Amino acid sequence: MSASSSAFNALGDPTRRAIFEKLRDRPLAVVDIANGLPVSRPAVSQHLKVLKEAKLISIKTYGTKNIYEVNREGILAMREYLDKFWDEALVNFKKLAENTEKENNKHLNQ
Repeated sequence: MSASSSAFNALGDPTRRAIFEKLRDRPLAVVDIANGLPVSRPAVSQHLKVLKEAKLISIKTYGTKNIYEVNREGILAMREYLDKFWDEALVNFKKLAENTEKENNKHLNQ
């Protein structure tokens, strides 16, 4: 499975998306991440494991405390995947615009 597929699959779960969004602003400990979520801390830990495997988050250990933060690698993989669609869409739009211009000029010259 590609890095972008893993990342998109991981974010397909609403709880994982909520966890990921909590980490957008700053790194957090699991207790802070779990605060306000409708799932237990062990469940949050399982979701964090999936996000880590998808390279969307990373863990730094300070003494006995694990701090979770967004990992750019997973985000970049998703962005590269989406950029391919954007690049292809722009190429197709350009072709369509050029063909439309040719057709319009063809009709004007008749």
